[in-house]
Amino acid sequence: MSLPEPAAERPARGRRVVILGGGMAGTRLAAQLAGAGAGAGVRVTVVGEEPHAPYNRVLLADVLAGHYAPDVVRLPDLPAAPAVRVLRGVRAVRVDRAARRVECDDGRAVPYDVLVLATGAWPVLPPLRGLFDDDGDDAGGAGVALPAGVHAFRTMDDCLALAAATAPGAAAVVVGGGLLGVSAARALARRGARVVLAQQGERLMERHLDPAAAGLLRTYLEELGVEVHTECRVRGVRTRPAAPGNGSDGVRWAGRVRGVTPDPVVPDPGRAPRPSARRAPGGGSAAGTPGPAARSACGAGSGDGSEAPVDTARAAASHAAGATTRSVTGVELADGYVLDARLVVLACGVRPRVGLARAAGLDVGAGVVVDDELRTSDPAVHAIGDCAEHAGVLYGLAAPALEQADVLARVLTGAGPREPRYAGTRALTRLTLPAAERPLDLAAFGETEPAPGDDVVHLADATRRVYRKVVVRADRLVGGILLGDLGAVGTLARAWEGDEPLPAGAPLHHLLTDHLGGS
Repeated sequence: MSLPEPAAERPARGRRVVILGGGMAGTRLAAQLAGAGAGAGVRVTVVGEEPHAPYNRVLLADVLAGHYAPDVVRLPDLPAAPAVRVLRGVRAVRVDRAARRVECDDGRAVPYDVLVLATGAWPVLPPLRGLFDDDGDDAGGAGVALPAGVHAFRTMDDCLALAAATAPGAAAVVVGGGLLGVSAARALARRGARVVLAQQGERLMERHLDPAAAGLLRTYLEELGVEVHTECRVRGVRTRPAAPGNGSDGVRWAGRVRGVTPDPVVPDPGRAPRPSARRAPGGGSAAGTPGPAARSACGAGSGDGSEAPVDTARAAASHAAGATTRSVTGVELADGYVLDARLVVLACGVRPRVGLARAAGLDVGAGVVVDDELRTSDPAVHAIGDCAEHAGVLYGLAAPALEQADVLARVLTGAGPREPRYAGTRALTRLTLPAAERPLDLAAFGETEPAPGDDVVHLADATRRVYRKVVVRADRLVGGILLGDLGAVGTLARAWEGDEPLPAGAPLHHLLTDHLGGS
């Protein structure tokens, strides 16, 4: 196949820029290009699958909790101009690099001079026993229906469906104790549900928090009424035939179950469950049959790999593929116990959406491989956000996605005094868990577990629920955890992000005290 001459070697003035993805990264890039395009003649087209206006995905848990209405988290509208076109509810199905056009599911073809992949990531649906009702053939391309009551938590539609399904006193199980799982559990508890949080790892948010900080977070959640279980595995879900009229509550997904090489999984990092005060010993048989498919709830699975985690392509409303005929009744644990559940949230991480890039012949590793100009192996195609892999790193966070969008806008317009390059992002993880009396704030960055020879400074105040920890290597701050009081987070984050030497001779405990704006 012969391709046209590279079109991305010069700024995008007077050219057609097509952005696949209307999320935070794609919208940020479109806004910047639209602003620069007023005098440069840049024509921007955004192709987005979701029918909603773009929104801040970081705040979805607050929408679920009822703190914000959906409109509050909506991102600013793009400029209303002839040079800006937004296609909502439209899915790109093929990239024709030879003809430089994108083919969409509604039959239209969108030509481009510069293409930007901002396709984001799928939520991971683990291969739990009884989770999928494969009603198609055995070729692995069949549609799969999730039982009514089982939800992913990635999009506004997921959030609204969860909110509609959550009633006071409803039994809910959240599978996965990472950042997303913790946020979902708190939100469901806020809505009055009886929540069990099931985590396969040793502690909550194990990629971000050390045992002491995770213990404080667990205590906080338990005081909110969330029942937390760690070091346990989910084996499957139990279901029963849906009551008449309930089938429409189910969500149907287009996916692949058998014989498929899975996309790489980026853990949330949630994992699975164990004993619970509200569970009964397992009796009877769970849906499905025992075997290699009964794997850990929130990983890519163990075993021979013949059964891949399922891509959550689109809801049945988009595919008209029918509704599920099953409703969830419980979550079965590996030790045989069963948690009562009328609502199950799968918070098991995400997988970069690389299908379009792979089918188009672009270089794909864990994500779509890009260089320092966010350019793929085709000079006319760039990638940003959750689908992009830069220098071997998949970020999966909002801050790096927005920074990549900013850099790419300068690359495409030639703006700025120097040649723009993306050098990676030092991402700070923050979470605020509101409560009736006092919210719990936490922040984590860098390497929170010390290597041999590192200096570690702790500050803990159990009565005020304050925990601070920094890790120092030689003369540089390499990581830290702040929980309960974030007064020093700004100064610490700047010291870490700048990677500058710490002041010579200054006692390290000053990093955690009023000297740097803490309390």
